[in-house]
Parts: sequence; structure tokens; C-alpha cells
Amino acid sequence: MQRLLVLFDLDNTLVDRRGTLAAWAAEFTARHRLADEEQAYVLSMVAERAYPSTFDAIRIRYRLPMPTAELWRAYCTDIAALVSCPADVLDGLDQLRAVGFRLGVATNGAVDIQRAKLQATGIAERVDGAFVSEEANAGKPQTRHFALAAARCGTALGDGGWMVGDNPVNDIGGGRSAGLGTIWIGNDRSWPPNDPGPDHTVPHARAAIDLLLLHSAGHTRTTT
Repeated sequence: MQRLLVLFDLDNTLVDRRGTLAAWAAEFTARHRLADEEQAYVLSMVAERAYPSTFDAIRIRYRLPMPTAELWRAYCTDIAALVSCPADVLDGLDQLRAVGFRLGVATNGAVDIQRAKLQATGIAERVDGAFVSEEANAGKPQTRHFALAAARCGTALGDGGWMVGDNPVNDIGGGRSAGLGTIWIGNDRSWPPNDPGPDHTVPHARAAIDLLLLHSAGHTRTTT
């Protein structure tokens, strides 16, 4: 029996990236004895995405004595220590696999930091595969990203499946273009006007998992 694919976004879907970054920025400014008002700037530098080049800019701005590579390694280590995935979401991933789903993570970002988060949270051991955009210069919402993520899970987009994520363009628009059903993590936001809506809207990842478990029990997908 074929296992239906479910791809999950990582940041602000399975893990709280925003909260983790805020905690990290506070620690970083304290460690390097920067003025309190610099915390907002440091946070803004990594808010969208962080790469080694980000820390080259931070090093230059604050005249930090350590090399960029050391700052980047410390960032990956620190974020891995701070990030977490809710226990009920981890349990839900186990439940999805137990009822026959094939699970994957499809995430934009740098390989070092995204892999560190997957390992530290316990997500890596609960999914069949994960694809990070930097690995092949293929970011969401490109269909190629979803195809590579599906391949990591031992399947193909043509076999069907779902994309679960919080970003209307990258996750929902990209997932739809890739031929996947879509579940949007709304986080109390309104869907952008005039954009085609997702198949389902839920408040958080655990609710998405519960919806998929209902689907596996024979419920028909409907548009909400």
C-alpha cells in the first residue's frame, strides 16, 4: 500500500523560529557586551534568513575579534540549544507515520542551521527525509524544491500528498503549484486578500496533524 506524502515547513510551523531568535539575540548582545539597543538590529539581521555572510556583516559592524566562521558555528550551536518542537507535535509525527504517512521537511535556509535544528528537536528521527534549499539552490516556492523534498522521502510529486506551512507564498502557493494539497498554519492571521486560499486553515501544527489523522481515517478533503 502506497504511503501518502506530507511535507512540513520547519520554521514557524514545526518550531517557533521567531521566539527562538528573540532569545538568541538577547544572549548574543549580552555575550558580546553590546548596548541593549543593538539587540533589535542584531535580530533584524537574522530575522528573514541567516547565512555566514550575515555574520560577516555583524562582525564588521561591531568590530568583533573572532572570525566569521566562528560566529556562524556559535550561532548554529546556540540556536540548536534554544529551539524546541512541542511534545504534542513530535507525538503527532509519530502518529502520522504509524498510520502510514510518509513524512518530510521542506525548508528554505542554510544547511548547517536547519540540520542542527532538525537534529536538536528530535524531528529528524521522526521523518523519512528533509530537504534544505541551500543544498541545491532550490528554494520554495519553486516546484523543484518540493520535488527534491519528495525524492528525499522516497516518493514523487506525481504520487500526491500534502504541504503544511505558515507562508502563503512559499508553502501554500508553492505547494499548490507542485500539485499538493495545502494546509496553512494561520497563527491568528488573515489570509491575504485576492490570493487563492489553501485547502485548509488551522491555528498550529498539531491541528494540522489532527486533520491529517482524520483524513487517514477516511474523511474527504474539503476546502475551508
